[in-house]
Amino acid sequence: MGEQRVGVVIHYWGKVGVAGIHITEGRLKVGDTIHIKGHTSDFTQQVESMQVENASVDAAGPGDDVGIKVVDHAREHDEVYKVVPD
Repeated sequence: MGEQRVGVVIHYWGKVGVAGIHITEGRLKVGDTIHIKGHTSDFTQQVESMQVENASVDAAGPGDDVGIKVVDHAREHDEVYKVVPD
């Protein structure tokens, strides 16, 4: 499995376990598997839902800021990769 960089974490809301992610390249959609990696973060999960401005969306592209519920603590500046089949 390969990985394609899609964005960066811009905020993390700890009480609700949501990461704010700025999409910089490529497309991210519900059902994709993402890998969040930083100095102390390193986890993989499936995207179960995404929101833009509190509205659910199925996909996002470059320039979008999305909120995604995450399974572990994410930190600002963590890199976000989409796991893609080889």
